[in-house]
Amino acid sequence: MSTTTAGTPARDDQPAPGGPADSPFVRACRREPVPYTPVWFMRQAGRSLPEYRAVRAGIGMLESCRRPELVAEITLQPVRRHGVDAAILFSDIVVPVAAAGVELDIVPGTGPVVAEPVRTLDDVDRIRPIDPSDVSFVDKAVRLLVAELGATPLIGFAGAPFTLASYLVEGGPSRNHVRTKALMHGAPDVWHALLARLAEITLAFLRVQVAAGVSAVQLFDSWAGALSEADYRRFVLPHSAAVLRGLADAGVPRIHFGVGTAELLGAMGEAGADVVGVDWRTRLDVATVRVGPERAVQGNLDPAVLFAPWPVVETEVRRALGEGAAAPGHVFNLGHGVLPETDPDVLTRVVALVHEASES
Repeated sequence: MSTTTAGTPARDDQPAPGGPADSPFVRACRREPVPYTPVWFMRQAGRSLPEYRAVRAGIGMLESCRRPELVAEITLQPVRRHGVDAAILFSDIVVPVAAAGVELDIVPGTGPVVAEPVRTLDDVDRIRPIDPSDVSFVDKAVRLLVAELGATPLIGFAGAPFTLASYLVEGGPSRNHVRTKALMHGAPDVWHALLARLAEITLAFLRVQVAAGVSAVQLFDSWAGALSEADYRRFVLPHSAAVLRGLADAGVPRIHFGVGTAELLGAMGEAGADVVGVDWRTRLDVATVRVGPERAVQGNLDPAVLFAPWPVVETEVRRALGEGAAAPGHVFNLGHGVLPETDPDVLTRVVALVHEASES
């Protein structure tokens, strides 16, 4: 039996009033009543903030992700500045595959670059499963953050198997995913072996975060929109489901997000999501129909709109809120990450507007 903040007994299967599990963000993810629409931003901790650039100066991306105190500071920066309703762990999607022995680097201005791309079963076999000790720095960072954040929930995250595979097969970022699709169709045994191994690694990585105290997790399948629905269901969905359904007993909401996924929204929800992230190309009320009434939605202001005059920003924020009201639960967010050149003050104003305009 636990104790509530008021000192009265609380049932262990019920969130403590005022705690992260009872926050507007988690309640919206669970499709429960909220006092206002919660808001956070993908890539809210990053290059748009001068304080981020200052603490990261001279430190590589992977190294930054491996320093728990630095991770905690970067994760907290947008919470302090913007007053968002959730923090998201500062990390990178390739952190767990690097921990699994893949030689790679995150090159500024390019992204992840893999020394030896994966093309064969032997290449897959070289990617070993990970143990919690391989990512102990993540465990420590999460515990530092949970202690510091108090009632503000922390979102854990990982890259989905398909998006991770696209980097490993291509050797780096790709516009057309030619080698990825060629392997997927031409050597399905290699493909499924690779995604099964990546699903295993991703699930282990997320379980470390859950055990350390995150209040929700988000699985980023950033490049899934490059696929048809048929190919997604055949080559990707089973492996994303292995991750998301593997967390069914974790007791935290599971968010699933991809870019350009209008035709995949229903399937992405079927993979085991409690919340489906929607990019700016699809109206939230339309997305709600596609994902079904048993799932909340997240999104979906176009990040580029933040560069427009404030009256335009305000109109678009209110539009997204209006469309999101059709869903059984809505978490306000952008339709992708904060762009580096974004004025941080605009983000702060958006948070205030979302809260004010949606307050019940």
